[in-house]
Amino acid sequence: MQCFVYASLRKNDSYLWLSRRDGFEVLSESLALLLGELRFVLEVQLDDQRKLPVEDAAMIVEHLRTQGWHLQLPPQETLAAANHLAYQHTVRDDRDE
Repeated sequence: MQCFVYASLRKNDSYLWLSRRDGFEVLSESLALLLGELRFVLEVQLDDQRKLPVEDAAMIVEHLRTQGWHLQLPPQETLAAANHLAYQHTVRDDRDE
């Protein structure tokens, strides 16, 4: 299946996969508003067996066949890292020691 990938300029590391180039009419208004302006980044031939670094190709193909689009969001690890204790501590003031 031929796929067309667009990067959201509003939501970092968020990508929209479409089954048709510039086929944005399949998006709901709320999804289009959430993603904002999109920039074309990739055209790729995709099938169920193709290995991708982040997403499951079979799931993308299924979404493209059933709804005409697939939304790739940032990995959960990046969101979880912000909750890690190391990121919650403030800079220590040496005068308090």
